[in-house]
Amino acid sequence: MSSPSKSMPAAWRKYLILPKLISLSRSAPKNRTVAWDRYWAGIASTGAQSEVLWDSGTDHELLGYRDILVRHFDPGLPVVDVGCGHGGFSRALAAFSPQVTGVDVSDHAVARAQDESAGINNISFVARDMTRPGASAGLAEGTDANVFIRGVLHVLDAADQAAMMENILRLVGVRGRVFLAETNFNGNPVEYVSHLGASRRRIPAPLELAIRKLPMPGRFGPKELARVMPPDRWTLVEDGPTTIETNPLMDAYGDSRIPGYFAVLRGKVPGP
Repeated sequence: MSSPSKSMPAAWRKYLILPKLISLSRSAPKNRTVAWDRYWAGIASTGAQSEVLWDSGTDHELLGYRDILVRHFDPGLPVVDVGCGHGGFSRALAAFSPQVTGVDVSDHAVARAQDESAGINNISFVARDMTRPGASAGLAEGTDANVFIRGVLHVLDAADQAAMMENILRLVGVRGRVFLAETNFNGNPVEYVSHLGASRRRIPAPLELAIRKLPMPGRFGPKELARVMPPDRWTLVEDGPTTIETNPLMDAYGDSRIPGYFAVLRGKVPGP
């Protein structure tokens, strides 16, 4: 007699992992700031062989964005990297920007970013929650700035997304532009973790750590963009599909590349 899992249609077997996902996610702190700071406090190392799910250990993904950034970012303006984590993208951006400021909600992430960026003169980091009123103050030293966001908006709820974009609107001013790249996986959470190699028998270590310690992610695509960056406040300059690269350790079990969405926007100057 066959077991229930073997007799179940293949398309539904992935849902056998659901009880385990629920159990793991219960340990994640409800407070977003606490969750992220505890996560980064427990990370022993970064890079391709680390526990960090979204760290590919290379600048390959950023190089894929380079032509877009060159087209739209004024090279004379500073760049603010929102949600910088350990500073991997900030360091890559510093190669073609006069000044980069990495911002993260986690004190431990910022401390690690500072340590890993020692010796790079045109980069600095600050711990700040960019969803809080006035959070953009002082980040660009009185000038317009370009803003880089990768993999941040899809882990925020709609209210925090909107609050963050209001702060960023003040940062970009007239000359600055926003570049964002976000996970836009077309499926539910079970399908998402299955795509990354999770099964009832095994969950890749970087993925399991994220499930246990962090808020459940969502998706961010054109529909979400229109909601939090409305056309009366923002002008969409360019957008399209992209690929978000994760830790290559995932390749042993699933796919280390996630369907994503990118967009470039400029703010609208309020009328008189």
